Amino acid sequence: MPTLNGATVLVTGSNGGIGTHFVHEALARGASKVYATARIPRTWDDDRIVPIPLDVTDSASIQAAVVTAGDVTVLINNAGATPPTASLLTATEADIRANMETNFFGPVFIARAFAPILATKHESGLVDVHSVASWYAFGGIYSASKAALWSATNSLRLELASEGVHVTGVHMGYVDTPMAAHAEGPKLLPAELVTKVYDAFEAGEYEVLADDLSVQVKAALSGPVEALYAELSATHLMGQ
Repeated sequence: MPTLNGATVLVTGSNGGIGTHFVHEALARGASKVYATARIPRTWDDDRIVPIPLDVTDSASIQAAVVTAGDVTVLINNAGATPPTASLLTATEADIRANMETNFFGPVFIARAFAPILATKHESGLVDVHSVASWYAFGGIYSASKAALWSATNSLRLELASEGVHVTGVHMGYVDTPMAAHAEGPKLLPAELVTKVYDAFEAGEYEVLADDLSVQVKAALSGPVEALYAELSATHLMGQ
């Protein structure tokens, strides 16, 4: 069973609202050290927190992090980004590629780089932060990138199981952070989300459905597409 007690944790995107809580809550649960990574790492008032630079889209930066953090037992793939516009039709080619680099290629290549290290550790694990957008395509390229990560997480889970590395995927709607400041409706508090994630991870669960929206959307995936996307039914009726 994976554990945070005595663990050495690496958190990507640690400067953000969710990442900050992943760092602090890991320590509260007994982690001995947390590598807090970001493109430009911040300073922390705790000797147990080791800030290191990490650009998830840069292979050299990833390899440098592996060298520095060779004692990691728990990897939290939290870093993510939203494009200026989500539309697959109007977003620039550069923005589409950049979003895939950050939200898909970045966490996959980080997982690949740290997998040999995690495989040598006892009670080790990987947490990938997806989104309800991985199942519900309201976010255009953002949803596509998260859907790709969800699929990759399922594959990584199968490949790493034989190595004794537990893999947990996380799905949630809006979280009360600057990234979701524009959104209306219910929002999870970052601390609430992180508590649910770590509870599930330490319980050996494979998937976290952090809010009612994620539960509802996953259940709807088995139904017809037009039931999940009301816009399609409305468009169909207009065409009759």
